[in-house]
This record gives sequence, C-alpha cells and structure tokens, in this order.
Amino acid sequence: MLRFLVLTSLAALVLAELEPQPRYLEDSFERVVGGEVARPNSWPWQISLQYRSGSNYYHTCGGTLIERGWVMTAAHCVDSSRTWRVVLGEHDLYKSNGREQIISVGQVYIHPGWNSNRVSAGFDIALLRLSSEATLNTYVQLGSLPPSGQILPHNNLCYITGWGRTSTGGSLSAQLKQAYLPLVDYKTCSSSGWWGSTVKNSMVCGGGAAEAGCNGDSGGPLNCMVNGKYYVHGIASFVSGMGCNTPKKPTVFTRVSAYIEWMDSIMM
Repeated sequence: MLRFLVLTSLAALVLAELEPQPRYLEDSFERVVGGEVARPNSWPWQISLQYRSGSNYYHTCGGTLIERGWVMTAAHCVDSSRTWRVVLGEHDLYKSNGREQIISVGQVYIHPGWNSNRVSAGFDIALLRLSSEATLNTYVQLGSLPPSGQILPHNNLCYITGWGRTSTGGSLSAQLKQAYLPLVDYKTCSSSGWWGSTVKNSMVCGGGAAEAGCNGDSGGPLNCMVNGKYYVHGIASFVSGMGCNTPKKPTVFTRVSAYIEWMDSIMM
C-alpha cells in the first residue's frame, strides 16, 4: 500500500486502508530536500509556527503572514489542541537577531471540509487569528495571494521555503532554506504513474526527484513568480511515504487560489 507523508513534526496519522496513505510533512524531522540556505529575511512573509510543551516552544510548521493579524497554514498543522505562537522575521530557529516578532495565536479556523483521516480529500488549509497585529518592516511583510481560481502553467518558476533537512534522513538545519520547485500541471500530476486520483484539482504539485518539500515544511508557502512578483500559490501538504524526493511523486500543496473566497469570509 502506497503511503504518504505530511510536512510537520508531530505523530504520524493512520489513514484508512482503502485510500493511499499520505504522510504529512510534520511526521518526522526531515524537511526541505535539496536547495540552499535562504538569504536572511528574503521571504519576509514566512513564519515559524510553534507549539508549547512544558515551558518551551518548538517549531512544527511553516505558514504565511497574509494580513497583519492573520496567518495561513495547513489544517493538519493545527488540528490538535495545543498552545500556539508564530515567530515572524525568523531565520535561525536557535539564534535571535532582534528582527523577530513573537505573537500568540488567538483563534484557529480550520476549513470545515478538512478530514484528518483523508488528507487526499483536500481542504488542508487553516487560518490563524493572531492575538495582536504584526508590525510590517523590512523583515516582516505580507505574502501576496493569487486571484481566485488562478492556475499557473506547467514549469512555472516557484520556490518552497522552510526549516529542516536537505535530504530524507539527512542532517537538520536551523536556518530557513529555499528550494526551486517548478510547477507540475494537474494533467501530469494526476496521471497514471504519477499521483493519479490522489491529487485533486484543488491541489497543486511542485518539483521532482532532485528537490522537494519534506517533513517540517507543512503549512509553508509555495512562492511562485508571476509577472515579476512572487505570489503564494500553495500551502505545503504532503509527499510520498516512499521518500520526499520520489520520482513522479512531486510535493503536493493546497492550491491557495481555490480557497480565496473561504478565506475572505473568515477574515471579514
């Protein structure tokens, strides 16, 4: 039975045997495969989502600052009862450079269609209302969202960003990484021999065998270049359990443009 892997650092989810089993990118500590360490604060809308355990907080997912008081992430990152906070302006998880803003999460809104037992059904999106608004500056900025329904072409230039390992089972990195992940169009990604019917039209695929998202990247942005500007077109959701960079099993993201109306309804 083909297994999947979701992109955070909590326990693996057991899915129904009748479905291919995605593993979230949070299930272990591998993260961005391939790529390089990003220039500090070059993706200023990227946030670190952290949960409290005892007296400490730990990184578990990425996310995108989309309004001064709102963060977009994956539903599977926040569908357990925890105390959450976000760190904005972050680069190195273990070193403070004075640019960080730490804000607690006031309320979590998970898409009503989300089912943790069927990640392949989609709806892997959540909004976090922050307890106070972020201060925008050189290091903390809003991510730009695409128009509702927009679908980008095959091989469109995109980057995934997140904290973690450079290969499945490789060494950890505390610094934010980026990896080039060209889009794989829906026709290709949903074809036989690729992801097949597991991938829905409300998802978008990116990358190939050389570079991919991996555990710990969940909820983070897929940053795609459109007319000279980066827009957040995806939310990191799952990869193949056969390995984060398995051929013909590109990283799967929630397609942001499919959920613009839902997000507007929540934030309004």
